[in-house]
Amino acid sequence: MAEDTSGEKTEEATLKRLDDARKEGNVPKSVDMAGFVALTAATLGFAAFFGFIASGLTAFFRRSLSLAGEALGMGAMANLGIASALETLKLALPIAVLTAVFGAIGYIVQFGFIFSPKPLQPNFKKLDPIKGLGNLFSAQRFLDGFKITAKVLTAMAAAAKLLWDCADELPRVQTLPLGSQIEWLIDKALIVALAMLGVFFVFAIADLAIVRYFHFKRLRMSKQEIRDEYKNIEGSPEVKARIRRIQTEMSRKRMMADIPTADAVVANPSHYAVALRYRADKDRSPVVVAKGADLTAIRIKEIARQYDIPIVENPPLARELYKLVDIGEAIPEKLFAAVAEVFAFAYRLKGKQTI
Repeated sequence: MAEDTSGEKTEEATLKRLDDARKEGNVPKSVDMAGFVALTAATLGFAAFFGFIASGLTAFFRRSLSLAGEALGMGAMANLGIASALETLKLALPIAVLTAVFGAIGYIVQFGFIFSPKPLQPNFKKLDPIKGLGNLFSAQRFLDGFKITAKVLTAMAAAAKLLWDCADELPRVQTLPLGSQIEWLIDKALIVALAMLGVFFVFAIADLAIVRYFHFKRLRMSKQEIRDEYKNIEGSPEVKARIRRIQTEMSRKRMMADIPTADAVVANPSHYAVALRYRADKDRSPVVVAKGADLTAIRIKEIARQYDIPIVENPPLARELYKLVDIGEAIPEKLFAAVAEVFAFAYRLKGKQTI
């Protein structure tokens, strides 16, 4: 199979690539979805605080009308301006806070809470006029413009249809008392608001899908990038082989250091050697403390001779122990009898009691 060397980004982004992008603040953000959530909160907040806002505005206008006909100096005008600003702030603050909070929630529900200072860092590459001009006429910009135009036209068409339907009721509404007219106006305003929210919701869902598609498309990787990332994570084969060699050498040294604790060594005259230990107070059955073939077997026997450990030549048993039992493991039950004979012989040589 021919190897892909074209560098085309045809593979889905790895988890590491996605995580790195997230740490840099590069996440799929749908402005329309966040805007829809904020607008919904503002609409519901206005409905909930309508009585509070209406009473506040009524009281403010009454105070303002009470000043009609009076001569106001600069100080009085300044006080009136400050009072007007404070009243406006008091009436608008609940909805403003609600809109800001839910606008933030609209982003958080899309990609969770993250904080990355990288987008705040100055990037002079963004000042490149050639690149900026290219972005201005990019497919992404064209798509954004198309979405905005389609959303505005759809909203205007829906609002026009609702207002046209309301126009038929105007002759009847004119004959109603003022309170009933206000109620009718509020009902129609609520219908228009809900219709606009419906339109914005449809566009928000579409925008979220488009944003996520282009986001993951930009993060796609080539096969070579995936291989390079894997090497960086797992290490190159050369480094891994070197680590294995070091681990093997350390394990071999520990094994050789344990040979003096053995009670006997079972050997094949030229190939295998297995050192066995048995401590009645610690081991339920004999344990393999070292084993090896060829040069390692020769070294095991040399150490055994240095520490006066009996070496018993039993080729079949040596092969079985070497193949079946790892270092630190107890011997299997089927080899108990053969190993017991080895220990009996070794203990007789050293004058110990047999197991």
